[in-house]
Amino acid sequence: MTHSTFAASPEHRYFEDYVAGAVHEFGVITVEEAEIIAFAKRYDPQIFHTDPEAAKKTIYGGLIASGWLTSGLMMRLYSDHYLSHVASLGSPGVDELRWLKPVRPGDTLSLRVTILETNRSRSKPDRGIVRSFIEVLNQNAEIVMSMKAVNFFLCRDGQ
Repeated sequence: MTHSTFAASPEHRYFEDYVAGAVHEFGVITVEEAEIIAFAKRYDPQIFHTDPEAAKKTIYGGLIASGWLTSGLMMRLYSDHYLSHVASLGSPGVDELRWLKPVRPGDTLSLRVTILETNRSRSKPDRGIVRSFIEVLNQNAEIVMSMKAVNFFLCRDGQ
């Protein structure tokens, strides 16, 4: 995947740097078997997430990551590469979260984020709202997860 095409690094990125229609691709994070099992044992204890041998007998034919772990890995890449490190004000939530393909041990994930819409707040003009479509891709460029996110960012000019 290519690096993000933002003009500013996350340490210098503000609302104005998020441009509707722009597509940003970045990251690589490897999914580790031990992490799949440890996460699932604690948060999503289904056999196809926790037991590599028993998982072979399931419809997945082997161990797969919990969608919630995939979401966490996505968030790591999103936080490191997409979100501003100086102007992010959080998010009121996400929409249309989909787990489209199983994620397996050894897969390497990356992100493609399309900025759908940006709007400066009328009631709080020091900030803006960015709506993004996030796709998580595996090493074969297959989309394994997607969702729409809403994030708030401070404006560079502060007004």
